[in-house]
Amino acid sequence: MTATTAARPIGTRRQPTRKRVATIVWAVALTLLTLLVLYPLVWLVFSTFKPSSEFGSNPGLFPESPTLQNYVKVAEGIGGTPLWRFFGNSLLIASIAVVGTLISSSMAAYAFARIRFKGVGVFFAAMIGTLLLPFHVLIIPQYIVFQKLGLIDTYVPLLIGKFLAVEAFFVFLMVQFIRGLPRELDEAARIDGAGHIRTFVSIILPLIKPALITSAIFSFIWTWNDFLGPLLYITSPEKYPLPIALRLYNDATSTSDYGATVAVSMLALVPILLFFIVFQRFLVAGVATQGLKG
Repeated sequence: MTATTAARPIGTRRQPTRKRVATIVWAVALTLLTLLVLYPLVWLVFSTFKPSSEFGSNPGLFPESPTLQNYVKVAEGIGGTPLWRFFGNSLLIASIAVVGTLISSSMAAYAFARIRFKGVGVFFAAMIGTLLLPFHVLIIPQYIVFQKLGLIDTYVPLLIGKFLAVEAFFVFLMVQFIRGLPRELDEAARIDGAGHIRTFVSIILPLIKPALITSAIFSFIWTWNDFLGPLLYITSPEKYPLPIALRLYNDATSTSDYGATVAVSMLALVPILLFFIVFQRFLVAGVATQGLKG
């Protein structure tokens, strides 16, 4: 009995030590994993200071002859079009896409979640089914339609779908959020004489702000990085967004300018990083809330 009683304090003292060692091991492992994930981004940052001639001979992290010439060439533009125009085009398209997505998706979500009409279940299932439809299946028919309407080389093919609630993922996200709100709020608004429009604008929209901000973040990033859509529908270089402009620095008519390419790539990441940093807490709140309600 005496030996058993004396052994307990020793085991109790060992437990915090084991937990501390396990915590240190996890911290080291996570740090190494983070460094591994961030290495491509760090390599991109340092590579913007490499001369173009160094890309074939120096695959390492640090440049042998650091230079700012890549940024100077990028600032001059390409093909007579300044870089700020490509940035402006991308910002215009992404901003309009965010506005259209939030308006149309929130209205569609309110209809699916709160209005009872015939066939609502079938329509909702059909909308969810579009998530399984590959975008490449729709390319040819959509292109023919927009060509017949004379809308090629305009931003309309890129943006009109944003105002028609075709982004099923965002509609589904908001439907789930609205379904988690108490229906007593709608009933109280109806007793006060509010219709669907007043209930949607004054009651529902303020309460689904996390879902709206989450949708805005993803919509901005996806539109900003979209390459295939502008490649199909935009033909004038002065209307190119930034992803298409990146391709110009690797034109097959001459040698590729890898230094300018990585410099533009780095600059293209800046707005996305800023957008994510500013709205990160809303994104986490929105995803966490969806997880709790799902």
